[in-house]
Amino acid sequence: MAGAGKEPRQAAATRRRGAALEEAILRAAAEVLKESGVPGLTMDEVARRAGTNKNALYRRWPNRVALGVAAYRRLAAAETVLPDTGSLRGDTLEMLRRANSTWSSPYGEILRGLIAAAGGTPELLARLRDPAADGTHEAAWLTLLGRAVARGEAAPEALHPRVAYAPMALLRNEYVTLGVPAVPEAVLTEIVDEVFLPLVRGRSPHGSGPHRSASGLHGPLPP
Repeated sequence: MAGAGKEPRQAAATRRRGAALEEAILRAAAEVLKESGVPGLTMDEVARRAGTNKNALYRRWPNRVALGVAAYRRLAAAETVLPDTGSLRGDTLEMLRRANSTWSSPYGEILRGLIAAAGGTPELLARLRDPAADGTHEAAWLTLLGRAVARGEAAPEALHPRVAYAPMALLRNEYVTLGVPAVPEAVLTEIVDEVFLPLVRGRSPHGSGPHRSASGLHGPLPP
């Protein structure tokens, strides 16, 4: 009778398929990453927490690093909350500040650990570093730029994925090339004021766009 209570749970775990099982695995992997970091992420531990076997993991991810990348992206997507400061400049700076804070937090330590572990696997590095590989974050940046278009701060021609994600791509480049735990506030401001906002203005129908103050886009485009 002592073992009878376990049978329903075991049967339930066995019956899980597809998205439900994958969600359980990713949730378990994310928990391990948060608790033990990349060194503690093992297929055995994730399978145990997910209530499944290692074969179920290996059918979806070839190794623990690939699983870790997928779990990290799940964590990062859950942390994406859009600011709404009322201006494109304010929203962009806030998004960069949050990313900067994350990089120097335990989440950043996880990301750096995964980058190191995936050093010999270009496709995994691409999923960690390439903005286009993360649809959730790209959608968030497009939403911010879309709001600016709706407010009249930017022309519709500026609403392009590469334009929207330019600030984050530049910030990531600072991390990768300099290997710093955090980027100075002055650099964040420079990314916004010297690169991103001029890029947005340059996407207007007339090429150079209307004149704006040095502090960024603050008023609606003229008719």
